[in-house]
Amino acid sequence: MIQKTMDVNSAARAFKPVASSWSLVMARVPHVDVYVEQATLYDGAAEVIASIRPSWKLSEVKYKLFTDGITNKLVHCSVPDDVLLIRIYGHNTDLLIDRQAEVRNIKLLQRAGFAPQLYATFNNGLAYEFAPGCTLDAALVRDPVVYPLVARRVAQLHAQNVDDLLQDPGQQQPRPILWDIMNKYITLLKGAFTDPDKKARFEKKFGGVQCLQTEMEDLQQHLSNLGSPVVMCHNDLLLANVILDPSRDKVTFIDYEYAGLNYQAFDIGNHFAEFAGVATVDYSLYPDKELQFKWLDIYLREFNRLKAGSETPKDVLPKDVEDLYVQVNKFSLAAHLMWALWAIVQSEHSSIEFNFFEYASIRLEEYFSKKSLFLSLQTSS
Repeated sequence: MIQKTMDVNSAARAFKPVASSWSLVMARVPHVDVYVEQATLYDGAAEVIASIRPSWKLSEVKYKLFTDGITNKLVHCSVPDDVLLIRIYGHNTDLLIDRQAEVRNIKLLQRAGFAPQLYATFNNGLAYEFAPGCTLDAALVRDPVVYPLVARRVAQLHAQNVDDLLQDPGQQQPRPILWDIMNKYITLLKGAFTDPDKKARFEKKFGGVQCLQTEMEDLQQHLSNLGSPVVMCHNDLLLANVILDPSRDKVTFIDYEYAGLNYQAFDIGNHFAEFAGVATVDYSLYPDKELQFKWLDIYLREFNRLKAGSETPKDVLPKDVEDLYVQVNKFSLAAHLMWALWAIVQSEHSSIEFNFFEYASIRLEEYFSKKSLFLSLQTSS
């Protein structure tokens, strides 16, 4: 039996960025004219299945509702010889997420080998391929066998050709979506609260919309000058969105609804912030400098190899790791602020049982706790 380290290195050497062909990528995916009600998820899932899997006997289908997600509802649907997932969009999440862009990104990334196969869309969701394995947890994400797999896979995603994702026909340079997203959330917050008590609580807890907007603008001015490359990013690499294959020699990323062009350092900094978890948040689990340096060294070797079109990992200078470390930790602040804004909006609209208001508070507390330290970090150049 070949050692896993050899398998991983072989896979890394074999991987090359895919240049997208728009006509192939945008091939039609079936659309099912069904709206799945939150109160009758399984009945709605059966309607979708009847259209896209007519050979399935509906009486034999087994359903399982995954309860970890805080944006959507996810139903695992299986028969003895087949399985698929049906994702039902959360209530009013179209305010937060561009669903057309999501489908476009899934198609592009599917062809490049990153996203699961998309079987169909329906009026408020998607049906797609199930990725076998287990989601990462606080122990696995820092496991010395597992985190190199994640680092290389992030590098492979970031090395993808982004020409088909340029937003405007005449656009020459990729534009990060980070600030547009945060501005969108702030705009939503300005008219979010219909309940005067909730609005008063928001203003007391978070200082009001203007305070958060000023915070974002100051952060944008600082981070935009760091020179972090704009690449194809997942933008939501929390632990539950990373699937470790049963063989333990590869990882798969899922849920690309927030994917798009963004700063390289944001995607990594956001992932590091997610080491702390979601349901129970513990920022003592944020990776220390030693672990970050190891992770970033692996990432840069793979990213530089792919950008150079090489078959072997490229050497990385210590100063390059140090510089990326500085950028990543600074951009982790943007991740905290973005998800805090997101959670406040969700607190007004979501029907999912989750304390979004408390989650926003936790993210902002960590933001302000680390702000001075991280913004004071200096690159070598």
